[in-house]
Amino acid sequence: MKFNAIATALLDWSGDALAIGLPENAVELTGELAQLDEKLAGTLKELIEETEFDGKRDNSAVTRVGGGSTVRKVILVGLGKADHLDDWRRCAAMMGRLAKQEKCKTLGVSVPQWNNDPASTVRSLVEGIELALHQDTRFKSETDDKGAIVETVDLLELDGQDEAVDKSLKICSGVLLARELVAAPANVVNPITLAETAQAMANEYGLELEILEKEDCEKLGMGAFLGVAQASALPPKFVHLAYKPEGTPRKKLAIVGKGLTFDSGGLNLKTGGSGIETMKIDMGGAGATFGAAKAIAQLKPDVEVHFISAVTENMISGHAMRPGDILTASNGKTIEVNNTDAEGRLTLADALVFADKLGVDAIVDLATLTGACVVALGNTIAGLWSPDDEVANGLMAASDVAGEKLWRMPLEEPYFELMKSLHADMKNAGSRAGGAITAALFLKQFVEKTPWAHLDIAAPVWADKDNGYDSAGATGFGVRTLVNWAMM
Repeated sequence: MKFNAIATALLDWSGDALAIGLPENAVELTGELAQLDEKLAGTLKELIEETEFDGKRDNSAVTRVGGGSTVRKVILVGLGKADHLDDWRRCAAMMGRLAKQEKCKTLGVSVPQWNNDPASTVRSLVEGIELALHQDTRFKSETDDKGAIVETVDLLELDGQDEAVDKSLKICSGVLLARELVAAPANVVNPITLAETAQAMANEYGLELEILEKEDCEKLGMGAFLGVAQASALPPKFVHLAYKPEGTPRKKLAIVGKGLTFDSGGLNLKTGGSGIETMKIDMGGAGATFGAAKAIAQLKPDVEVHFISAVTENMISGHAMRPGDILTASNGKTIEVNNTDAEGRLTLADALVFADKLGVDAIVDLATLTGACVVALGNTIAGLWSPDDEVANGLMAASDVAGEKLWRMPLEEPYFELMKSLHADMKNAGSRAGGAITAALFLKQFVEKTPWAHLDIAAPVWADKDNGYDSAGATGFGVRTLVNWAMM
């Protein structure tokens, strides 16, 4: 699909489908729209009246234009209240889907500018359409899509924004990588193949790469990570990618993603009804981390970014860690395992210690960490924990532009008492109450000096149904927020 930001006005454009975005309760046909309606023999007025189109969010209408017109179909889509950039992204997604449904190969898009900012308007339009029309058919013998595909999208009266188009497509490529990694089953994406993906990215985009094998992790004392890994028949891989700009970087950052390519629960086995069949998504943090690496490597900002994931499976065997075992992390802290299904935080513990030693200015980790966060915030919002206001505020601002919802949660220090152990420094799980908070407090024990934030993305990394511009399945959540944060 090719995107063109062009000067052509909606009156002069010709092609299969002309899509027009209109704000809620602002659908009067004045100015250019009145002229277009006259040119189309009253088609717009008739469409609005017959469908009672009012411009509300997700409201749409489509009609064929009479013979002799240079436009075959007209699509109207509501911008809703048009008070947030995400309204443009959702509007564009619906335009793309309707154009595809109507078997249109060429699509012209006309919308009012967001906040008089043409670059942001273009980025939201490109993201909305590109992400909405992506289909992952890798594992189907034949595709369900038999119709025409949208080949060209012209963004009308937005000329001079080629850079914004290019930037958006690079970010989308990272989102799509994250989606494909998370969506792939555990017999396709595993510690070995995920490390191979990192190697391929390093080769293609000139990233530095360090892969620590089991023996390397043992030398570094990564007992928490290796405790989780010891039951799997596949070797663990500790992946460290780094993007370094030319010259002195403006800042240095680390992004740490939980990389459990499959989580059986270990000896605290996930049972029927627990969602065990979906546990291929437990590397959603690593997926977002690698997706951000792909985007940032192409965008080439003046910041240094390290991308880290301790990758393994949590399986069952005669070698599995047991409830009651005591593990020693690479910072020397000891952990009594009271729940083998609270394994992600164990892998993150050693990854955070590693990141903390890199001398970066800030660390953010992402993890599909707790069901408690899903209960607290629902299916579309990720939890944010940080003792540092600057890091937290930066992530909140980055997520707002991305349209990826975060909610800052409390680091209630007294709750750590729930994780005290009689024989070790701490347990790996507290009580059921406040489970997402105690998980964040656990991670905090492994960051000594660097400003840090934790994102629990357990819910939004996967959508059970279309949520506006993400189709059902893996969403690639977090990639756009991370890219925005790194480039701030």
